[in-house]
Amino acid sequence: MEEKPSASIKPYLDKLTLGVTRILETSPGVAEVKFVEKEPAERHTIISWEQKNSCLLPEDLKNFYLMTDGFQMTWSVKTDDTPMPLGSMVINSVSKLCRLGGSSMYTLPNAPTLADLEDDTGEEGSGDKPEKPHFDSRSLIFELDPCNGNGKVCLVYKHAKPVVSPDTEIWFLDRALYWHFLTKTFTAYYRLLITHLGLPQWQYAFTSYGVSPQAKQWFNMYKPITINTSLLSEEADSFVNKLDPNKVFKSKNKTPVIKKKQPSQPSGSQKSHTSMTSSKTSSLAGNSSRK
Repeated sequence: MEEKPSASIKPYLDKLTLGVTRILETSPGVAEVKFVEKEPAERHTIISWEQKNSCLLPEDLKNFYLMTDGFQMTWSVKTDDTPMPLGSMVINSVSKLCRLGGSSMYTLPNAPTLADLEDDTGEEGSGDKPEKPHFDSRSLIFELDPCNGNGKVCLVYKHAKPVVSPDTEIWFLDRALYWHFLTKTFTAYYRLLITHLGLPQWQYAFTSYGVSPQAKQWFNMYKPITINTSLLSEEADSFVNKLDPNKVFKSKNKTPVIKKKQPSQPSGSQKSHTSMTSSKTSSLAGNSSRK
């Protein structure tokens, strides 16, 4: 694996990123755009994964892995001349496409698992709400993106019994272990990932509670390339600072301000003026006493 700057990205990789590197590099305050170029996955590696997990990868994801074994692009913003990591776009390689909630040989016999969170009385999919994945053996769940600890984007086979259905969906599992539907296909999710520029917590835009106030500030500064602008709308009882990136990241070299001192009279002149005033006063008093 070799990390190369965005300027040396090959033409087909530039198409793979949908040209988002050029958009980021021309955005104010963006300091570093890094793309980790990876070799294509071997076909036998994909077949071995499918045999191990007793399921077939969706065709679009399989073709993606045959082009590049995973995806990683990061970018930073410069604050006080120091780059600060901000955007992150990650898709795990085939070897890291691990099952979520799978049993481990190191797990204690009576240790709690994610399957213990299942509630048969929970709401099933109805109407516009799709059926949520299950942590137990009814579903197969694989981690696509660890989301920097803000949750997990997962490839979900919702129907694993009696045989694994080839139909898959992409879901987001938040830190409170609630499921949120993202897309029907990997291709649709990949477009979401790119068009949201890998901004922090962008997956929460597809939850009922939305992104955090801090993340919304970054969304307002680097608006995602998406038609979904409702997450940027301000509510009547909310307050979001209006930040201008051109002003936030402009040079902070301030010109020194020279303070002009008020001209002060010398002490000698003040004393002479005081003595003259006192002599005039005494002379006037003497004249009045003579009269």
